[in-house]
Amino acid sequence: MKINIPVFALLLFTGSIAFAQNETVYPEGLKVGDMAPDFSGKDQHGNNFKLDSALLKGDVVMLFYRGQWCPYCKKQLSHFADSLQLVTAKGATVLAITPETPENIKLTVEKTGSSFPILEDKGLAIMKAYKVNFAVDEGTVVRYKGYGIDFDKNNGDNGANLPVPATYIIGKDKKIKFAFFNTDYKKRASVQDILDSL
Repeated sequence: MKINIPVFALLLFTGSIAFAQNETVYPEGLKVGDMAPDFSGKDQHGNNFKLDSALLKGDVVMLFYRGQWCPYCKKQLSHFADSLQLVTAKGATVLAITPETPENIKLTVEKTGSSFPILEDKGLAIMKAYKVNFAVDEGTVVRYKGYGIDFDKNNGDNGANLPVPATYIIGKDKKIKFAFFNTDYKKRASVQDILDSL
């Protein structure tokens, strides 16, 4: 069998481009000792949340989560909701950040019993500042649609963008004192990890 080398090379090249377009490029996250960027936003009750104000009371525990459709997010938020008194007893405030719309945040609250502030990250400003955001590749978008998960519907104008589900503890000096950052969305910081670090 005779192989046409130029055609074969072209097929390999275009195939590698198509594959590369479906690879997700992940951010690196903030590290322990980094300064925490300022931010503010409205929580699920319409209340203003400001990082500076929260830090006057004590450390802030930030949980980035993907959406109400994610079972691993629901599990982590439920654990923090169930153990909230243990965290607040150490003087800390728990806060969750998500790209999802306010309507979907309400579903998150219903599914997890979360009473701590949850902020919609409009324009992905907080996720970008904390280096956790990434664009979902086209192949994953199509695959998730097959599971009934539509990023445009869940995230509104934020579209097919998600955070690495990182957890940070911000100290009163505005420095990151604990960072859990893993691109494997199944791996999360536990309540005990946080209690041990406060």
